[in-house]
Amino acid sequence: EDLGVRHRLWVYSGRRGVHCWVCDDAVRKWSPALRAAAVEYLSLVKNTEGPGKVNVALWGKCSPGRVDRVLRGKWDPGKGKCPSRRVNGVLEGQMGSWKAKWGPGRLNGILERYREPLQAEFPKKKDSVQRWELLRARVERTRSGGRAAALGPCYADWEVMLQFCFPRLDINVSKGLGHLLKSPFSVHPKTGRISVPLDLQRLDQFDPFAVPTITSLCQELDMASSDGEQEDVGETEPKRRTRDYKKTSLAPYVRIFEQFVEGMESARRGERIRRSGEC
Repeated sequence: EDLGVRHRLWVYSGRRGVHCWVCDDAVRKWSPALRAAAVEYLSLVKNTEGPGKVNVALWGKCSPGRVDRVLRGKWDPGKGKCPSRRVNGVLEGQMGSWKAKWGPGRLNGILERYREPLQAEFPKKKDSVQRWELLRARVERTRSGGRAAALGPCYADWEVMLQFCFPRLDINVSKGLGHLLKSPFSVHPKTGRISVPLDLQRLDQFDPFAVPTITSLCQELDMASSDGEQEDVGETEPKRRTRDYKKTSLAPYVRIFEQFVEGMESARRGERIRRSGEC
């Protein structure tokens, strides 16, 4: 939204990442310098040097209002979940890491002012969520005018939220015009999963482990081919192949891709009509 980008296709990589194909005409003509500037603007989290290390690049490069919009404006569309609940879900479902990794010796960087009290209180909490709530409560007291307020406003909870939940961008891929990109529907060489487009309206239902693999598709196509031969032996091979893919688990992902392309083409036609009217 900040950069005026409209046409974005989100594609699961087949393993751990997500690709965002930005297909606006103007963006595709950007120079590497413009691409690098956009990536820098969108990057709020730096690469970390080790587990448990917080390294969030916030103050001095962006306003607190912008970060607040990131955290609160569209953190979880349609669900009404606040950022803290989202972090709790990450801590419970993906990490459980504060109990194992965030002991007293791992409270780095932004947590410096809380090191001593947290060293004493963290061991009393049984899990990561309780430790997160302890930190968040201390930060809230600081913001509301506690003794530490003289040190200036503290946004440690925001920084921790971004550290755990904000995406990291691959800078080299994003700014380099000659960099190799994985095409949608390609096969991940390590997992065998297909790189499939994502439906953002049903993102909560997406299961990366249920994505079609090259093996499962071959089996589905074999079954579809056998059924097709029994139904209509005289049908030509190209037509049967076109119909058969729609009988596989890949069909709904192909439809997402087709809808994206149709939306781009419709917008392009509208732009051509608008320009012709101006002439």
